[in-house]
Amino acid sequence: MVRSQGMNLTIGKFAKTADVGVETIRFYQRKGLLETPEGFGGMRRYGPEDVRRLRFIRKAQKAGFTLEEIKELIDLDAGEDRQRARELAKARMAKLDEQIAELARARDSLKRLASACSGSDKGPCPILVAFDD
Repeated sequence: MVRSQGMNLTIGKFAKTADVGVETIRFYQRKGLLETPEGFGGMRRYGPEDVRRLRFIRKAQKAGFTLEEIKELIDLDAGEDRQRARELAKARMAKLDEQIAELARARDSLKRLASACSGSDKGPCPILVAFDD
């Protein structure tokens, strides 16, 4: 990977560009998500393409993609396989829809329990009883 003259970051500064720790960078490298640059003068240096890739990984994680899925997305980017990228995105959206529905059910359940709890001060709290099962 060719390094830009405009950016020559140490691993610590590179990690800070995405608000992660140095060990996270090394973990991503072991998983094949980030390349390990050659050392220059005993120090490895990271450039703009590395920063772009790291930010991509972090954003994909926030969208809920697994590291394995992110690796596939990165590989797809190199091959420009838009169909597979769409399939991965649609699968992720379906999982998110399931999680949203599950969270909505949990919220509705808690709302009912909170209402039942506020109805009376006698006996055990319905919220605590529900979690004791």
